[in-house]
Amino acid sequence: MSKFIKKKKKKLSRRKKILSLDRKVLQYFQSKLNRPQTIKHIFKGLDVLDKDNKNQILKIVQNLLAEGVIKEKGHGAYILAKPLKTISGTIEVNQSGNGFFLMEDGDDVFISKKNTNKALNKDQVEIQLSPNNNGNRQEGQVISILERSRKTYMGIVQKSGKNAFVVTQKVGKDFFVSDKHLKHAKNGDRVIIQMLNWPNDAKNPFGEVIEVLGQAGDHETEIQGILGDFGLPLKFPEKVEKEAKRFTEELTEEDRKTRRDFRSITTFTIDPHDAKDFDDAISVEQLEDDLWEVGIHIADVSYYLDQSPILDAEAQERATSIYLVDRVIPMLPEYLSNGLCSLRPDETKRCFSVAVKINKRGTIKGLWIGRTLIHSDRRFTYEEAQEVIETKQGDYKDEIILLDSIAKKLRAKRMKQGAIAFDREEMRFKLDEDNNPIGVYMKRSLDAHKLVEEFMLLANRSVGESIGKVKAKKDYRTFVYRIHDKPDLDKLQNFTDFVNKIGFNFSWEEHTINENLNEILTEAHKSPFADVVETLAMRSMSKAVYSTNNIGHYGLGFGFYSHFTSPIRRYPDVMAHRLIQRYLDGGASANAETYESLCKHSSSMEKLAVDAERASIKFMQVKFMEDKVGQTFDAVVNGITENGIYAEIKNMKCEGMIRLSSIRSDYFTAFPKDFMVKGSKGRVIRFGDEIKIQVTNTDLFKKQIDMVLVE
Repeated sequence: MSKFIKKKKKKLSRRKKILSLDRKVLQYFQSKLNRPQTIKHIFKGLDVLDKDNKNQILKIVQNLLAEGVIKEKGHGAYILAKPLKTISGTIEVNQSGNGFFLMEDGDDVFISKKNTNKALNKDQVEIQLSPNNNGNRQEGQVISILERSRKTYMGIVQKSGKNAFVVTQKVGKDFFVSDKHLKHAKNGDRVIIQMLNWPNDAKNPFGEVIEVLGQAGDHETEIQGILGDFGLPLKFPEKVEKEAKRFTEELTEEDRKTRRDFRSITTFTIDPHDAKDFDDAISVEQLEDDLWEVGIHIADVSYYLDQSPILDAEAQERATSIYLVDRVIPMLPEYLSNGLCSLRPDETKRCFSVAVKINKRGTIKGLWIGRTLIHSDRRFTYEEAQEVIETKQGDYKDEIILLDSIAKKLRAKRMKQGAIAFDREEMRFKLDEDNNPIGVYMKRSLDAHKLVEEFMLLANRSVGESIGKVKAKKDYRTFVYRIHDKPDLDKLQNFTDFVNKIGFNFSWEEHTINENLNEILTEAHKSPFADVVETLAMRSMSKAVYSTNNIGHYGLGFGFYSHFTSPIRRYPDVMAHRLIQRYLDGGASANAETYESLCKHSSSMEKLAVDAERASIKFMQVKFMEDKVGQTFDAVVNGITENGIYAEIKNMKCEGMIRLSSIRSDYFTAFPKDFMVKGSKGRVIRFGDEIKIQVTNTDLFKKQIDMVLVE
């Protein structure tokens, strides 16, 4: 074993020197800019004396000349053809070791694994762009690592003798761990490691196990593994938990003086049956024959965070709660999220509220925003509120029926103004007492859901407009907006090509995209392709993000939109509360750069949380199908790749892959751009087709379900 390692090191060492010399020659030319350099100049400038390195430099210069990076300037002298641009940002490294650097214009730079220079996934790096090669994809190389994205990494131990490798996912490299740094971890254990170093002559970084989570495949271990794979926190630091508990529910004299009191007004919450944190409540008070004041009351989380730099820093870093299949990883310690901040019934709570004066037609007649005190009279589940809407009977039936009626008017106005009507069903798992999946069901959007949604949208839009709608440039005030850009026209065209190939007749003009999309979504819901069409329509949309630079929210059809209504689980909402109070108090505009940086961090953490949630769903899907290997099911084709067909089992929403090589009756070729595979005997299987499959294997570690086509 040691002999093998020695030989490997020698080989790696020489290759590393060559790569290093290559970079040095490039950097040398870049430093000289318009001054022609001879070969002798390069030898002297790089302090190269030995024959091997001189020969290598000659080869590098010839390669750079052939690639157009340098050009000849006089006999035997060379100059940089054009300065090579360097840029900083985040690199994404896949499991194969290749990297991708996302540019601001949306294009990405390919960085081959030989040019990643020890960068790992999500590291902050400086890259140097190579000259474009005849219009081919832009390439580059990492020239320095500015900051590691993570302090710890997650993986599974694979032992070989006394030493081991920790196999990672979503990192780009596995870690070598010596026996003394294993901490008694066994083969197959999922562990947390930290990087010790990465020697120049080593292919892999060296790591040390700092915590053993348990055997891979165990439910609790895998859930913690999902969080670790994405670099998300497993628990709160002890000092944060302790800090949260120094607060009490007791009201102060300042609360009574500075907060508007809603405690005598009918107020209730409507939430999922299993919710533990209630961060929004609605109150209703009739003012005149056709005028009501509807209060949208949101937990005043900023009241606590503003008094505690420790809690604020932790919430800021986490930026969001993470909703896995069987648990919530909260942004705030449970003492706050489920206790002091939660708008539980029969308790006085501090809130930040939007109170709108509104008539039965949904016309806004007045608006007030500020800090309040509330006392919730009743906690409704969505199902309980839905029963009141349908039967016209039950607690607070007049208020709920009124709110439902107004919400429907508000929704109709939104649709008329250009909102896109995505209304996809979501899959949920039934879990046993040990959190094992024992069934699946679909979460459907009821009128009760839409009631709450419309008033939360109204509050978010109202606070955005109250800050963003200014009369003059001098009145500009920094604020946190939820923005959503127009669709990418190329992606939209791909969507159009697909839906027309499966039998729809869809076309669009740039000024009527929303209207056209709503038409096709309505049509699709009458067909078996509803899920497929809605999924691809959503993929053609831009991603909503947080920013201080408002461009409006395209999908909702709002010119100004913020996130204000969920500060227990979203840090941007805390920022919105903080800024609103600042401006209510007459404060000057906040520093835009500071808040823009926080917006970018929040958007990044939101994406990580969504990816972790999807990974937990995939894990549960695989676990749910473990005892169904060998069984056959009806499925729908929902993806075509070069290697196979992705299919989703009907009524279960569990997705797996059928490799084309597994189909024995014919030789199939994939045509991904045409959304189909075609057999040599003429059979065509298209995206959206109903097929019969058999489950052949499940892999919890890879989170994969393997299938074969039943013919």
